[in-house]
Amino acid sequence: MKCRALLCLVALFTAVAGRPVAGADTAAATFPNFVFILVDDLGWSDLGCYGADLHQTPHIDRFAQQAIRFTDAYAAAPVCSPTRASILTGKCPARLHMTVWREAAATPPTNRALIPPVAITDLPHEEVTFAEVLHQAGYTTAHVGKWHLGAAGYYPETQGYDINIGGTLWGAPPTFFWPYRGSKYFGGELRYVPGLPWGKPGEYLTDRLTDEAISIVRKVRDRPFLLNLAYHTVHTPIEAPEENVGYFTPKLKEGLHHKNATYAAMVQKLDENVGRLLAELDKLGIAQRTVVVLTSDNGGFVNAFQGQTVTCNAPLRSGKGSLYEGGIRVPMMIRWPGVSPAGTECRVPVISSDYYRTILEIAGQTGDAKHNATVDGRSLVPLLRHPDGKLERDTLCFHYPHYYPTTSPVGAIRQGSWKLLECFEDNHIELYNLADDLAEQHDLAADMPDRAAQLRQQLHEWRSAMNAQMPKPNPNRNR
Repeated sequence: MKCRALLCLVALFTAVAGRPVAGADTAAATFPNFVFILVDDLGWSDLGCYGADLHQTPHIDRFAQQAIRFTDAYAAAPVCSPTRASILTGKCPARLHMTVWREAAATPPTNRALIPPVAITDLPHEEVTFAEVLHQAGYTTAHVGKWHLGAAGYYPETQGYDINIGGTLWGAPPTFFWPYRGSKYFGGELRYVPGLPWGKPGEYLTDRLTDEAISIVRKVRDRPFLLNLAYHTVHTPIEAPEENVGYFTPKLKEGLHHKNATYAAMVQKLDENVGRLLAELDKLGIAQRTVVVLTSDNGGFVNAFQGQTVTCNAPLRSGKGSLYEGGIRVPMMIRWPGVSPAGTECRVPVISSDYYRTILEIAGQTGDAKHNATVDGRSLVPLLRHPDGKLERDTLCFHYPHYYPTTSPVGAIRQGSWKLLECFEDNHIELYNLADDLAEQHDLAADMPDRAAQLRQQLHEWRSAMNAQMPKPNPNRNR
């Protein structure tokens, strides 16, 4: 039965790609592989191809010339766990009730004006991931790196992955250097990255995760595979090899947006390793049948680590945690050889919940009907074929009922070029036209009350449809 399903899937994919249908003995040569590279906290302007002024990313810039580069791509949330859940399931974090990272989900603060809702800490097994769908279709599925979507009973092995290297409940490593364990940060909790033995002093986590990913690809090269490579970089702790830091230190100067040499070195190591993985696909002769995605889980971290600002998302406002553009707009590139026009740009707004339907359509899978009935994302296949086209959608909504150093609880809606934010503490709203105010500096809410009211009403209706959890007034705040 699985073989018959695989043959049908081969026929469908090859028809989509415009190639003749192959027989069973050539299934591996025509069945699409997927490599999904997810970078932690990578800002929209952290890459050369997105305008970085200190960082150097020649390998990723070269990849952008082979792919479609999306200018208006969004994470479904301004922090990690909710976005990762949206990627896997195609559902909005508000619908999933996974709206904050798992360590903060169960114990919201009680010393602020609002008390955030208690959010779900573990991605429910009832939700269907694209890994589960591809696994059932005969794919070998592998997860390498950050997971952060549940305790041990909810690790990748329970969500459709055959292989899990390094994925745990934790959101950040204790250090980027082997043996990847320690208790210096995160309240003194002892943390570690499992599954990475036999390292040596000086070994760097981004290098090692890439080594593991390449090893997997070499082993499964002759059959269809999904590789989810979830780098911990460029999340805190901000650490990089001394030689890379030393390369950027003399390049610091007045007038740059990016001013952190260690962070620049982390971006450089990311770039080197993405280049290594892409080169391996070429070397193995499978690049032409492998769809590659590269993106981030939220905007860049603009706060300080050990007294130094980490990054800057200019020209975007703010950063991680915020629903201003700097917190949710992310770099995104997709390479689909033989289908997507290389080196093109797409300006259509898209969101991380779109990956689920996109991957399923490319693979020729329908998935679970019950799950699909409440999937929020759209397939991006029409845009991957025609980047200057449109989707049957003009509105994106966001919900972050929590606190972060960059924000108080807030909701947002983008419709066309118009964007409205609603702040829950005092119910004030802000309205921006992103077409001529990408930096969100000119609040038009008072000048355009009708448009602001209409967008606000739509945002309320969306939250109601999502059954979104809202923060509540803190009765003890003023006592």
